[in-house]
Amino acid sequence: MAVGEERAFQSASRLVDDLASGAVSSRELLELHLDRVARFSELNAVVTVDAEGARKAADAADAARAAGAPCGPLHGLPMTVKDVFETAGMLSTGGAPELAHHVPDRDAIAVERLRSAGAVLFGKTNTPVWAGDWQTTNPIFGRTRNACDPERTPGGSSGGSAAALAAGLTPLELGSDIGGSIRVPSHWSGTCGHKPTWGIVPQRGHLPGPPGALAEVDLNVVGPMARTVEDLELALSVLCGPTPEEAPGWRLELPPPRATSLEGLRVGVWIDDPRFAPDPRVAECLRGALGRLAEAGAPVREVRLEVDFEDAVSTYMDLLMPLNTRTMSDPEWEAMRDAAARLPDDGSLALGGLHAHTLSHRDWLRADEDRLRVKRAWLALFDDVDVVVCPVNQVPAIRHDDRDVLERQVRIGGEAHPYLELIAWPAIVTMAGLPATAIPMGRVPEEGVSLPVGAQIVGAPYADRTTLAFARAALDELGGFRPEPAYAAAQPGS
Repeated sequence: MAVGEERAFQSASRLVDDLASGAVSSRELLELHLDRVARFSELNAVVTVDAEGARKAADAADAARAAGAPCGPLHGLPMTVKDVFETAGMLSTGGAPELAHHVPDRDAIAVERLRSAGAVLFGKTNTPVWAGDWQTTNPIFGRTRNACDPERTPGGSSGGSAAALAAGLTPLELGSDIGGSIRVPSHWSGTCGHKPTWGIVPQRGHLPGPPGALAEVDLNVVGPMARTVEDLELALSVLCGPTPEEAPGWRLELPPPRATSLEGLRVGVWIDDPRFAPDPRVAECLRGALGRLAEAGAPVREVRLEVDFEDAVSTYMDLLMPLNTRTMSDPEWEAMRDAAARLPDDGSLALGGLHAHTLSHRDWLRADEDRLRVKRAWLALFDDVDVVVCPVNQVPAIRHDDRDVLERQVRIGGEAHPYLELIAWPAIVTMAGLPATAIPMGRVPEEGVSLPVGAQIVGAPYADRTTLAFARAALDELGGFRPEPAYAAAQPGS
């Protein structure tokens, strides 16, 4: 091995600096990560590898640097992206069987921006079918496992992304999030992720929609995943900006952070809720971490969003579920419509979601108005605080569960709850289009293993740099990502 195994857990920012100084080559870093992907294949995190294409790109990056050519901010950095992004000449499935052989001829806009910045794309990470679950498994590639405990899911839908980061298989990842798909895997895998303000990173080339779709989809965002907040900031600077069609008319200029120190940022804390209370272990872990931040100088205060949380989640489902019909065939949609007509809406998330698939445009407009009232309630909070720290969801990483989604249950505080209730904390942020940075806050013991617990740091619209600044300051105090010994200590041949 030309470079030491310790580089597998160095930050992308450090690796970029070392590439620039000549301390390491792009080809050496690539070979290190390709080797680790092969050795830790049991995780099933990186499911498509283009070693030949990546080696050519890495050699070209090294040659360009040696020749003194201009270098982008990611020049020569090997990385992977979630298998929902179309990548030219590489299998791009979205986890969907109908796209099992889909090889596009052009990159998604976000992928194109990473490559233009100099990134060397060597693989794709696993995702559930059409990115539609908090567990990561599909009929094409099978199940991805959590690096903390293989009996548990790393989360979803960017589960392969988080598992690859946690195991040191990649230094940087590109994920997406419509119902917590960046935040939940970060929480369950002990890594970092940023859900940007809606609309600041183009979605074109994301699966779903179907290949060739042009629309910027409601609720969904594209964002970076990493092991450090510095790496999230680096990647976000590359990804942000208008689509090519919009570029002649506007520019994106995110405001600077409101402050960069713990002492300078007003911190709202919203952890407990009578309807969607987190498991006591999760709440205790979050409160313990926030107590440490308060002792370090962070001005922390309790806040609560002045909305009916359960009603807001129902509104989110009304906005989300019609989007699922984009990839349905006519017979599938008609079957969904007929099922909804047969079953009364009993107020549960499950049946409410079923009926929302066939929502009329009139009812969607009403849901959109309700969404804006939730957003207004968030904006009122940000008059008094700069960020709000709240759970990503109610529990640490769960065991793999292959049952139908409506049959699954999770135990929260010793009581069984429907699996779909895990949507609540992601939904209340997503529906308002707000930025949220997910970071590890601590760990809890469970059944002989130590499981990560994360939080989402929520900000006002376009306050992405503020949530990232608080996240960076918080992890400077709390310690941040912690690699699992089995992966940190691994050596070639072990």
